[in-house]
Amino acid sequence: MAQVRPRTAVDTTPNDSTLVMRRRLPATQGEVFRMWTIPEHMLGWMCPTGSQVVEATVDLRVGGRYRIGMRNPEGQIHTTSGIYEEVLAPERLVFTWCWEDPGSLKTLVTVEFRALGDETELVLRHDRFADTGRRDGHLKGWVGCLENLELYVGKAFSVR
Repeated sequence: MAQVRPRTAVDTTPNDSTLVMRRRLPATQGEVFRMWTIPEHMLGWMCPTGSQVVEATVDLRVGGRYRIGMRNPEGQIHTTSGIYEEVLAPERLVFTWCWEDPGSLKTLVTVEFRALGDETELVLRHDRFADTGRRDGHLKGWVGCLENLELYVGKAFSVR
């Protein structure tokens, strides 16, 4: 029987404060980079499964800020924001990530966009979690985000 490869490969073995995810997307490197950096695109996918993006702002430059508001199924809005530490279009983004909730810690997200012709391998690394519980909670959210991204990319580029 053939083994089914998961759509998102996950590695939490680097250490307890890091997760690494890989996902192959049916769009070019530049197209996928734009999905991560243009607010109109981010509104279509940048939230966990079952939630909805209600706000996305981007100042895409080193030192620039972003802000993303997400409404969960219970109607609560959770907002994350941060600062871009590296912007290397269309290969790499590095930014801080901090929920606007009391006690939330600032973490670091690195997203690499690896060109594979008409496809892109996205590698997401999220570092600086205080514990495995917070890491694993973000893992669940990122899996949903990347599933939404794949659906969004499929709709955006289905008429090539």
